[in-house]
Amino acid sequence: MSRLDAITRIESFIISIPRETPYLGPLRPGERINERGYIIRKGNRAIYPSADMTILIKITAESGRVGWGECYGIVAPEATKAIIDEVLAPVMIGRDPGEPVVLHEDLYDLMRVRGFFGGYYVDALGGVDIAVWDLFGKCVGRPLASLLGGAREPHLKAYVSGLPKATLKERCDLAVEWVAKGFAGVKFAAAVSDEGIVEEMAALREAIGPKVDLMVDLHWKFTAGEAIRLIRRLEAHNLYFAEAPCEPEDIDGQALVARGVGCPVALGEEWRTAFEYRPRFERRCMSIVQPEMGHTGVTEFLHIGRMAHAFHADVIPHAAIGIGVFQAASLHAAGALKRVPYHEYQHSIFDKNLRYVTGDMACANGRFSLPSGPGLGVEPHPDVFKFVRAA
Repeated sequence: MSRLDAITRIESFIISIPRETPYLGPLRPGERINERGYIIRKGNRAIYPSADMTILIKITAESGRVGWGECYGIVAPEATKAIIDEVLAPVMIGRDPGEPVVLHEDLYDLMRVRGFFGGYYVDALGGVDIAVWDLFGKCVGRPLASLLGGAREPHLKAYVSGLPKATLKERCDLAVEWVAKGFAGVKFAAAVSDEGIVEEMAALREAIGPKVDLMVDLHWKFTAGEAIRLIRRLEAHNLYFAEAPCEPEDIDGQALVARGVGCPVALGEEWRTAFEYRPRFERRCMSIVQPEMGHTGVTEFLHIGRMAHAFHADVIPHAAIGIGVFQAASLHAAGALKRVPYHEYQHSIFDKNLRYVTGDMACANGRFSLPSGPGLGVEPHPDVFKFVRAA
């Protein structure tokens, strides 16, 4: 079989875009931005950047075509960049972008004997994988969704994720604004529910009415028993799903929660491979999975999505900090799957950073539009490179 093209160069760029209000909203008492620009949120003890940080990957082929990828670079992005530059890039030279799955499997195998089947190594693989698929699509003149079996429709229903305001009243008012714009789903973050999680759920339900789907992200804050007791109280207000109720390592706890509540449990944004999902599927730990394209890449995202279908679970992809390149990949891949009732819409990031990609990707009236054009249908805008941070 003749080669489609040949990869000749791989480059990676750390992007750090300033933002006025940190992710998840204003700083709470006891929170501060440290000397490296990070915040530790008191509500869930997790670290976040004060800027929007991500990693872009550029793959150039012998023909001159370019494929773009993006992966998680939220914390210590220099680690992921080093993996791309030192480990993956030299091995990829000369490979055919028309064989993205084979290439992804070969790269995954490089570090298998060292136990690197998660974390930054797989993040790096995910970004590279997106870029290879983008290049493949450009070589054949087809959009990514077409390469993955075809888009079921040109739009995906979106739910509004996060209400980054300081007070409960402001968060309720913001939710009402989004519903008025045509969005049928809203998720709030328990990590910043200062007035109480049940109180916030009740106030939001009263504000937006009975017909809007209302979700909660519990940020891994609780034991299984605590989560069950809390979720049962939230169900009185017609909870659509409960996300990340207990620590991600606690598979038994996840299974207990799923069996102990009446609403769907959503899990998976922090998992990177089908190997991490499989034991949770087998234990019926969740009925909704939330693969994050910035962790998984296209190839593994599809493995996870097909596995979800086999276990009769819905896919509602996660979407976090980025400029929109892995967001575009997620929309294409989700569009090629069954049982995708929603895609997450991180409005405080997506809307702000959309200027830094070209193309017609958009989210309006409660729906994402899949980008048109070959490959991902988006590319980084030249303006974004003024935010490149030295490794």
